[in-house]
Amino acid sequence: MTKSMLMQLLCLLALLLTGIFSLSFGRVSLGPADLWAALSAPANDPRAIILFELRLPRVLLGMLVGATLGLTGAALQGVLRNPLADPGVIGVSSSSALGAVIAIHLGLAGVWSLAVPAFAMTGALLATLLLLLVSARDSSVLMLILVGIGISSLATALISLVVNLADNPMTLQDMIMWMLGSLENRTMTDLLLALPFILIGWAMMIGVGQGLNAISVGEDTAQTMGINLMWLKLRIVIGTAISVGAAVSVCGSIGFVGLVVPHIARALISREPGAILLPSAVIGALLLTLADVITRTPLASSPLQLGVVTALIGAPSFLYIVFHTRKDMR
Repeated sequence: MTKSMLMQLLCLLALLLTGIFSLSFGRVSLGPADLWAALSAPANDPRAIILFELRLPRVLLGMLVGATLGLTGAALQGVLRNPLADPGVIGVSSSSALGAVIAIHLGLAGVWSLAVPAFAMTGALLATLLLLLVSARDSSVLMLILVGIGISSLATALISLVVNLADNPMTLQDMIMWMLGSLENRTMTDLLLALPFILIGWAMMIGVGQGLNAISVGEDTAQTMGINLMWLKLRIVIGTAISVGAAVSVCGSIGFVGLVVPHIARALISREPGAILLPSAVIGALLLTLADVITRTPLASSPLQLGVVTALIGAPSFLYIVFHTRKDMR
């Protein structure tokens, strides 16, 4: 067994153990015996309610979102050949946040429980359509980055406008808390809402590994190997837009996961862009599950938000990575 395979197995094992611990950890602790008993307990049993209605959706959604951010971050860094690229670079995260903020501002959450994720997903899909229109005319890396920055800047400006217009303190607080990101109080409905779009985004990236390996040595070389660069870029960008938009729509803005995870995968697994796609998904799921566990620790008078924890973990980690890989980045 190679070192790379061993590290991947260890990451999978760590994810499994962290997921089980996350199911048991909280205000009400559920030991292994309680978790086992809850599997066959009646629906009105307190242990079954805690496991199936509160914690299992939260853990599964956290793994799904973390895997999406890790996978798309690795794919974008590979296709853009930029170690600083992440899902936010194409503007989908900001557009999704804009849709959610508008729904909160209009008070639609009280009328329809799925209004916030539905509006957030609509914002992501509109950004995706704009990227498609631009890519149809010019699919160059520079153009995609510039359009993504433009979409992100416009969405951020509109978010600021909506927040500025909020005249209700509770509405303003809801906006801010959503933008900080959280998995608290998420249900199977949220999971099932995002799952189809996330799977579609993942499916679009099946088989892009070979193209990413080829493009890492230059676009001209990749073309001589028979790689359709335009189709490769479109698959990755649109797959990222769909899956990340769905992920952000149900848990809010989560930063740094898509940026840091590919660097960790390269350090542990391989430096080939195509070889770290699946490991990045596993490590992303592991990182976000760990971060969610941290949000449940009684460190503050109010619960920590998931986006705050990922930023506190991600920013120092990224600085450490940059410091130790600065020679390779010159």
